Amino acid sequence: MNLITYMIENHSQILSLLIEHLELTLLSVGLAILIGVPLGILVSYVKKLSKPILGASNVMQAIPSMALLGFMIPFLGIGSLPAIVAVILYSLLPIIKNTYIGIDNINPQTIEAAKGIGLTKFQILTRIQIPLALPVIMGGVRISSVTAVGLMTIAAFIGAGGLGFLVFSGIRTVNNLQILSGAIPACLLALTMDYLAGLVEKLVTPISLQKSNTYKKPKNRLIAKGILFFSLLLIIFSFGYTNLSKNKTNDKTIIIGSKDYTEQVLLGNLVGDMIEENTDISVIKRTSLGGTQVCFSALNAKEIDMYVEYSGTAFVEVLNHKPISDVEKVYNTCKKEYKEKYNIEILPQINFNNTYVMAVTQETAKKYNLKTVTDLSKVAHKLIFGTSFEFLSREDGLPGLMKKYDFKVKETRALEDSPKYIAIANNKIDVTDAFSTDALIKKYNLVTLEDDKHFFPPYYPMPIVRADVYEKYPEIKDALKNLSQALTDKVMTDLNYQVNELHKSPEEVSKNFLIENNYFKD
Repeated sequence: MNLITYMIENHSQILSLLIEHLELTLLSVGLAILIGVPLGILVSYVKKLSKPILGASNVMQAIPSMALLGFMIPFLGIGSLPAIVAVILYSLLPIIKNTYIGIDNINPQTIEAAKGIGLTKFQILTRIQIPLALPVIMGGVRISSVTAVGLMTIAAFIGAGGLGFLVFSGIRTVNNLQILSGAIPACLLALTMDYLAGLVEKLVTPISLQKSNTYKKPKNRLIAKGILFFSLLLIIFSFGYTNLSKNKTNDKTIIIGSKDYTEQVLLGNLVGDMIEENTDISVIKRTSLGGTQVCFSALNAKEIDMYVEYSGTAFVEVLNHKPISDVEKVYNTCKKEYKEKYNIEILPQINFNNTYVMAVTQETAKKYNLKTVTDLSKVAHKLIFGTSFEFLSREDGLPGLMKKYDFKVKETRALEDSPKYIAIANNKIDVTDAFSTDALIKKYNLVTLEDDKHFFPPYYPMPIVRADVYEKYPEIKDALKNLSQALTDKVMTDLNYQVNELHKSPEEVSKNFLIENNYFKD
C-alpha cells in the first residue's frame, strides 16, 4: 500500500484529527495573543518589569515540552486543557518580545510630534505606536503560530487528540505510512497558518509602510480579504460539525483510557466494545495516553473511569512491593490495596500473561550461546542494553534484574517501544526488553531468553475502575466475563500482529475479533 492509498482509505480519521489539531492550535495561539500583546505593551512602558517577564518567558521556553505536560497532569488532568496551556506558555515569548521591540524601537521624534499635536498617551498607543509596531508584532505571531502546530502534536500524549495521534501510533507500530499521514498534514497546516498570518500582517500594516507594491493595490487587498473570510467560514463550519458529532452521547457514559502501545490500545477497544455491546452504557475511548503514571493519574483525577493495568506493574510500580512470582498473591494484594489506598476496584484478571522477556538477535544468541538470562549475565558487560524508559528505571525492570542475576552492563540506552526493535535489528543495541505477546519479536526474528531464576512477576491484565463508577455500573463486570476467558497468550499475540505487521487499525482488529467469536453482533 502506498501513502496516497493509505490516506484515501483513512481520510475520515485524518480529516477529523486535522480539524481537532487546528481547533487546539487556534485556541492556544489566540489566547497567547490576548495575554502576550498586553504584556509586551506593559514592559515597553514599565521598563523594570521587562527583565522578570521576559526572563520568565525564556525559562518557560527552555522547559522540555514532555516534562511540562507530565508536571501539569496532576493539576490539570489530561486532554485538551493541559495541551492548550502548554502551547500558550511556549507561544508567549515571541509575542511578548516582538511587541516590546516593535513599540520600543519607534522613532522618539514621532512620539514627540504626537504629543505636540495634543494626543493623549492612550491615543499615542492606539493610533501611533501599535500601528507602527504591527509588522514586528505580527512577526512574533507568525513564529508562534508555526511552532504551535508542531508543539500541538504532543497533545496526543495526554489524550487531547490531533495529528500527533497518527505520528505516535505510527512510531509505535513501525508504520511509516501512518507517521507520514500525521506529519504531512501537520506540515501543510503550519505553512497555511503562516500564509494566512502573513496576509493579516499585510492588511493591518499601513499602506505607507508597505515595502512591496503588491498589497497597495485595492484589487489585491480585496483578494486577500476574500481568502481570509473564506478561511474563517471554513474553520467555523469545521468546528461546528465536529462539536455536533461529539455531543452524540447518552446519559450513561464511561471513559476508558489506555497506555500508548499496541496491546493497550487493543485492550482499550476490546473492553469498550464489549461494554457497549452487553450493556446500555456508552463508551468514550481515550487511548494512547502515555505510560502507567499518566493513566493512573488520569484515573485518580477522574479524567478517565477505567483502563486495563497489568498485575505486575500495579504490584511493583504503583504499590512499591518487591517483585514476586506468585500469581494469586500479586492479584489479591493489588485488589485489596487499590481499594484501600485509592478507592479503585480491580475486576477479574484477563487470561494471558504479558510478562517481560529479554530479547537478542539470532546472531548475538549464537555468538555468546545465549539461552537463559543467566547466560546473558555472564557477557552483559560486553553488551549495550536498549530498553524502554519504564524498564530502565523500574524495580521489576533492569535495576532489579541486574541485582537478581548479579551482573553489570556495558551501556544502557532508553528507547521508545518500537524504535528499540529497529535499533536491535540494525545492531545499534545488543539486548532489549520485550513483552511476551509482542508481535515485533516475530517480525524481527528475535531470540527470547528464559527467566531461569523467575525474576519477573506475573503481568496479567486487570480492568481497573474507579469505585464510584463501579457502584453506578456494576454490570460492566459481567460484560467482560467472556472476553477475559477468550484472550490467551496466542490470541493476544495474533491480535498484536494484525496491528503491527498487517497495519490494520486497533478498532478494526478489535471489532473483527469480537464478531468472529460471536461476542459482537455486527
